[in-house]
Amino acid sequence: MNEFDELDQTDRDGVHDVVVVGGGPAGLSAALVLGRARHRTLVVDAGEPRNAPSAHIQGYLTRDGMSPAEFLARGREEIARYGVRLVRDRVTDVTRDGDFAVTLRTGGAVRARRLLVATGLKDELPDVEGVAERFGRDVLHCPFCHGWEVRDESFGVLASSAMSVHQALMVSQWSKDVTFFLHRVSEAELSDQDLRRLAAAGVDVVPGEVAGLVVEDDRLTGVRLADGTVRARSVLFAGPRPVPGTGLLQRLGAELDETPFGAYPVVDPTGLTTVPGVWAAGNAIGFSEQVVHAASGGYRAATAIVGDLLMTRLDAAVDA
Repeated sequence: MNEFDELDQTDRDGVHDVVVVGGGPAGLSAALVLGRARHRTLVVDAGEPRNAPSAHIQGYLTRDGMSPAEFLARGREEIARYGVRLVRDRVTDVTRDGDFAVTLRTGGAVRARRLLVATGLKDELPDVEGVAERFGRDVLHCPFCHGWEVRDESFGVLASSAMSVHQALMVSQWSKDVTFFLHRVSEAELSDQDLRRLAAAGVDVVPGEVAGLVVEDDRLTGVRLADGTVRARSVLFAGPRPVPGTGLLQRLGAELDETPFGAYPVVDPTGLTTVPGVWAAGNAIGFSEQVVHAASGGYRAATAIVGDLLMTRLDAAVDA
């Protein structure tokens, strides 16, 4: 069954109540709520989920162990029951002249009264040989997502900055065999408190740049340093640099807040941005939004949008 629709002239001529940009957990969750509230809703999905390299979703009650692809497929089936349209396309621009004009890569535009941006983020991985190829398998970044599955194995942690100390300390909850590779971070950048905590956690700190990974029989077996020495490791945690998908929000003039993990929109508790009529949810509003958080955020934003549309319509009727 084809999960995606083709836009027809009716889609382009009419005005949708809501266009949801992004068909991940946040966008699909919002679309489900909006469809059930009888709103004409269109989801535009570019098909680039952040968690695609992962084999499973973990820590999501009733969905623990489900593959990301199955999760999305089920979500698409559910929103279709309520008349929500879903298209495989990319939004390239958004302008406003009363309603929102949402320009699509395949040409033309659709119109919407309200907009929900759930464009997520991309993980920019460290430039170390082998890291990108193993990411989501035995190169990981989140112990809450994958720690149980690799518990008690020999861990490595690849530093990208002094903040990577936090990652090295956190993963020690899942293994007592942790090596912290400073890579291009000097030991002088670590505070005395950092060093004391690393020692208390039993984390071995190794200076020197990492040159690449050692892989045998399609399994990580070691981390190779620039001086040629190899430290045997079966799992490597690496902190990617997040690149938030906030281009559309910036074009609309949304206020952004600079954080150590990128610039994200300033939002209220429902996900409403500083641009009237524009909400955001999921990794579009923060680096640490897990699947369960993203789904919750999409739901919360959708309920606010339903209320906003209703009150706007009622106020217009009163004024008339």
